[in-house]
Amino acid sequence: MKKKITIAIDGYSSTGKSTLAKELAHHLGYVYVDTGAMYRAVTLYAMQKGFIGIGFFDIKSLVASLPTIKLVFKFNPDLGFAEMYLNDLNVEKEIRTIEVSNYVSQVAEISEVRSKLVEQQQEMGKNKGIVMDGRDIGTIVFPNADLKIFMTASPLTRAERRFKELQKKGDQVTFDEVLKNVEQRDYIDTHREDSPLVKAKDAIEFDNSTISKQEQFEKVLKLIHI
Repeated sequence: MKKKITIAIDGYSSTGKSTLAKELAHHLGYVYVDTGAMYRAVTLYAMQKGFIGIGFFDIKSLVASLPTIKLVFKFNPDLGFAEMYLNDLNVEKEIRTIEVSNYVSQVAEISEVRSKLVEQQQEMGKNKGIVMDGRDIGTIVFPNADLKIFMTASPLTRAERRFKELQKKGDQVTFDEVLKNVEQRDYIDTHREDSPLVKAKDAIEFDNSTISKQEQFEKVLKLIHI
């Protein structure tokens, strides 16, 4: 491998961004960063502190608490990927629940939250050799990324994938709840004022509604010229 590059993967929720990013990072020997996990961890913190819930969101208290929030990825050799730690506690399982999913887009709208996390993300990728996925990686975090991928799929397809994942974990949710969550997150992510979800002009779009994970991986791998 002659040189290290920066790979930015953006797209809608439940399009398999993290799965693709992990596979690419493993294949290339790169660092993988799941920025969604960072926003989910901040959301979990807000929930634990009572800053956000059904029908309310104490934004000022969350913003005031940001300096006390410590986010760290720690590699788990048994799992083969890094897990999210919030203030020294492993919260990888807790941040993947439907409850956190219901609030994460609201938290991600807050400019102060985005500013704090984007700064950390840019620091993580300053030496390249990184695969990062999220909503604004190719547009805001790494606008000069060497390869930008934008992933999409129909809301129904994404809801079905997410529903199956949650069922496997034993979460008691209905398909309608999951579909509603997907549609709400799409709306918030694409309509927020600060760093909305948009396809970067130089990003390559992948609609994976009808192709397998392996097909997608192989197609993206062909785009990487190192």
